[in-house]
Amino acid sequence: MWEAHQSEDGKTIIMRDYKKIKAWMLADDLVVDIYKISTNLPREELYAMTSQLRRAAYSVPANIAEGAGRRTVKDYLHFLDIAKGSLNETEYFIHLSKRLGYITQDQKNLIDKTITEAAGCLTGLIKYIEKEHNL
Repeated sequence: MWEAHQSEDGKTIIMRDYKKIKAWMLADDLVVDIYKISTNLPREELYAMTSQLRRAAYSVPANIAEGAGRRTVKDYLHFLDIAKGSLNETEYFIHLSKRLGYITQDQKNLIDKTITEAAGCLTGLIKYIEKEHNL
């Protein structure tokens, strides 16, 4: 997950391969599931809830990836926190979609399971980084 490389000026740079982070993998799967489910939302929701739900969902793995490319641990943690917020937003839109009758209980259960798993991994990653860096 962490790789050290030498920069041109001889300094060591730590690179994080976001594709090896379990939280990113789960969030990536979540986006695919959200896109599949959201194709069945009402047409009148295309520019409202469908769009917002998709943006919230793909913001999770995108922020994990962006944070992994940042130079400082503080920046990395900042982007992981944004990813957590986007995951909460996704969870809310799934809740609302079910309340409005746009998705089935089975669809909600599938998404909720992935959200719970991704949230647990993301929280664990944040705690691990904070402990490793005494933050």
